[in-house]
Amino acid sequence: MKCLSSWLLACFVALASHIGLSHLPVSHVRCHAADRPNIVVVLADDLGYSDLGCYGGEISTPHIDALAKGGVRFSQMYNSARCCPTRAALMTGLYPTQAGIGDFTSTKPVANKGPGYLGRLREDCATMAEILKPASYRSFYVGKWHMHSQTGPIDRGFDEFYGYTNDHSHDQYDRDYYERLPTNHSAELEYTTDQYYATDAFNDYAIEFIRQGQKSGSPWLVFLAHSSPHFPVQAPADRVDKYEQLYLKGWDKLREERFARMKTIGLATGSAWKLSPRSIVPVDTPEIANGFPGEENPAWDSLPEDRRRDLARRMAVYAAMVEAVDQGVGRIVEHLRSTEDLENTLILFTSDNGACYEWGPFGFDGTSRKGETTLFTKDRLREIGGPGTHHSYGSAWANLCNTPLRLYKHFTHEGGINSPFIAHWPSGFGPRADFVHDPVHVMDVVPTVLAAANTSPLSKRGDVPVQPIEGTNLLPAIRGEKILERGIGFDHQGAHAWRKGDWKIVWSKRMPTEIRWELYNIAEDRCEMNDLASRYPDRVQEMTKEWTAWARRVGVIWEPKKNGTTESPR
Repeated sequence: MKCLSSWLLACFVALASHIGLSHLPVSHVRCHAADRPNIVVVLADDLGYSDLGCYGGEISTPHIDALAKGGVRFSQMYNSARCCPTRAALMTGLYPTQAGIGDFTSTKPVANKGPGYLGRLREDCATMAEILKPASYRSFYVGKWHMHSQTGPIDRGFDEFYGYTNDHSHDQYDRDYYERLPTNHSAELEYTTDQYYATDAFNDYAIEFIRQGQKSGSPWLVFLAHSSPHFPVQAPADRVDKYEQLYLKGWDKLREERFARMKTIGLATGSAWKLSPRSIVPVDTPEIANGFPGEENPAWDSLPEDRRRDLARRMAVYAAMVEAVDQGVGRIVEHLRSTEDLENTLILFTSDNGACYEWGPFGFDGTSRKGETTLFTKDRLREIGGPGTHHSYGSAWANLCNTPLRLYKHFTHEGGINSPFIAHWPSGFGPRADFVHDPVHVMDVVPTVLAAANTSPLSKRGDVPVQPIEGTNLLPAIRGEKILERGIGFDHQGAHAWRKGDWKIVWSKRMPTEIRWELYNIAEDRCEMNDLASRYPDRVQEMTKEWTAWARRVGVIWEPKKNGTTESPR
């Protein structure tokens, strides 16, 4: 009788929501709790590998750290090197090309590259929300979509949305840019212009949507995709002030301190981990690379004091953005705890790629991002990160954020494709003090969620057959079992990699030296300091063949059919 009453109540709530009465007081129903968890996915944007306190960082992230302490951390969560390809993989359980976003979103498919470069989600893939819908999940999305507005969240299975569907970033203070979807649903939360800050608003809406999910009587998914700490780095000045003195210590000293903490917490253990030299600034025009194209990022002490103060303020803004994400996680956890839903909520936290180098060690200012870098001094320092500004923090700070790994977002060396990954589900698994060291990929999130929800992938979307999921369920690894060895492929705008077992080959780009396949034994050389390609040419050749076969299979390499016709992108 109780479950029947719950079902009737859920139907009433769904009807109330449909006609705009979602705020009617409704008792919290948990008929589903025994077998299907609620799910919260939190995705940070351009967060570095070791920025979080629980990964060794100096930024204040006590709430995420507590989530990690009560859950499980991974040391080798791979992404797809860039915002939208990673989102496509994370959302569908496929490689980016299989989902249609092989390099970037676009209004037009990339010519002669096939359906892998459609620039939006393909019709023959299913999103996390679409897969969970037959299992009666309510699905909510907050924040940055970045999988093209033509395949927006409401079109692809989510019931409610707040955030933005166009572009990769926007001014955090521009209240009117962010939208509530479906368009016939009024905004539940109101902000004055002078109090609006997008990261805070995203956190607010995540909790609002959790409340709606709790009232629905169904299990629910809330996908919180922050735009922080992606450029433009912006945060209220009073939040930034606390970090300025810290970052005046400079990137060299702070990299050493981070690495020491990573050893202390049991992450960077053994001889495989070494603090890499300062990464190079990718080859570009001198003005974009701030005068350092193809050179190592400069030593902090080599810079004049006014430049150091400018740079410290930029990094302080970045840190304040990360702290704002953490504060939101704390509020979500506290709400779940107070409503007795924390035990049976699977919470996953990760980032979409490594920290962003754009463009050189001094960063950029202005929306054109073509090398304009202003030196802010004295009273103007507190302008950095304010409304209407557009700054980045530069390649040397990004190198700190990825400590001790090499390179950055866009690249397929470890600094570009490694993210923190935390899983927390008290009724599903217990905490682990050690890290899970299996190599995994963001495409593994969908099958993990489906296993937790005890549901199956879709075979069709309407009349369109859906591709089989590529990812692997991570629950066994979380619970202490080993994942079967597999190859994991990478490709992003000319940067390639193939990881299999302990070995990895890398084809880079925009380097000052000859570009060729490099070979690393990651188990013995976690930070890619010792290229073994010349010592093991046969292994390089074998792994190159494997990468090529993978690239053909998933649509990175695409050729017309032999009869002269081409496959029509869906």
